[in-house]
Amino acid sequence: MRCRGVERAATPGRAVARMRTREGMKVAKAKGRLRGKQPKLNARQEAHLVALHAAGEHTSAELAELFGVARSTVYRAIERAEAARTATA
Repeated sequence: MRCRGVERAATPGRAVARMRTREGMKVAKAKGRLRGKQPKLNARQEAHLVALHAAGEHTSAELAELFGVARSTVYRAIERAEAARTATA
């Protein structure tokens, strides 16, 4: 029973916090400062990674270690490059 009382007391505070967060995000978006996580690889690095992969001399794990990223990042970069190549073809 006490838990419900605490939940009811906390609910208005959560709503206010949620409202303030949304307002802050709108202001940041209007100023052009609302961005997500920065990419681990810039465009030049990603192109180099894809070129090395296309050469077939390195495994995905080796490329990940070489560039200091996770294997999933390597796979995503390769997928983006293939998607861009098929979109232009």
